Amino acid sequence: MNVLLFASLILYFAASVLQFLAVAAKKELLHRIARWVMAAGFLSHTAFTVWRGFAAGRLPLANQFEFASAFAWAVTLMGFLLYRKLGQEGVLTIAMPAAFLILSYAAFQPREIKELMPALRSVWFGLHIGSAAFSYAAFAIAGGLGVGYLMKFRKVADQQDPGLKQMDYLAYRMICLGFLLLTVVIFSGAIWAEQAWSSWWSWDPKETWALITWIFYAIYLHQRLRLKWQGKRMAVLAIVALVLVLFTFAGVNLLLPGLHSYASNG
Repeated sequence: MNVLLFASLILYFAASVLQFLAVAAKKELLHRIARWVMAAGFLSHTAFTVWRGFAAGRLPLANQFEFASAFAWAVTLMGFLLYRKLGQEGVLTIAMPAAFLILSYAAFQPREIKELMPALRSVWFGLHIGSAAFSYAAFAIAGGLGVGYLMKFRKVADQQDPGLKQMDYLAYRMICLGFLLLTVVIFSGAIWAEQAWSSWWSWDPKETWALITWIFYAIYLHQRLRLKWQGKRMAVLAIVALVLVLFTFAGVNLLLPGLHSYASNG
């Protein structure tokens, strides 16, 4: 399994480098090679995930390492799906380095396979944690699009530019998806918490920061839908929101131990 994990890491890194070179040199051949290398990394990552799931006898989502790996896998899958649908290289330019960085973080986490704690043995296990992985992936791509928007805006300085408008709209759609999935995460987590700890909500740090993140994205959507905000300021909000997501993902485990602390080491 370790061979597959580190092969995935190397392939994601190689794909990222090739993609950045392709953008700089404007060479379609390099883009094509980068996509094939990323696809190889994704297949290796998928094989690793399936193998670990069989070895553990459960979905590989029980600790910080497994969740981070699933997060990286979801980013890669979403990047490919969006590219297939839209044909936009910019999505892969975001997804490739994002997958590499997240999987790099995972590689530094304890990787031992352990039995599930009693609190995790629930029908809500896959829905709650799987929804979180895909929610974070959607937010990561949206935040990356926000960064890309600001970089492109410095050159174009026209919010009516078709490329900028497409990036702005795609970031909005990804945030809609992520927000829906995060809502599933919060509600399924509340039901699961009531079953496991006899309390719907305990203001555990992970719960609290997930709620803060949800509220921030709700504000984003309100500003977009009711006040018709678009463009540069929405890109900034998408980036700030991603910082909240990353803190909820990694920072809470490191700095604010609570009921979810079991997830940091398995």
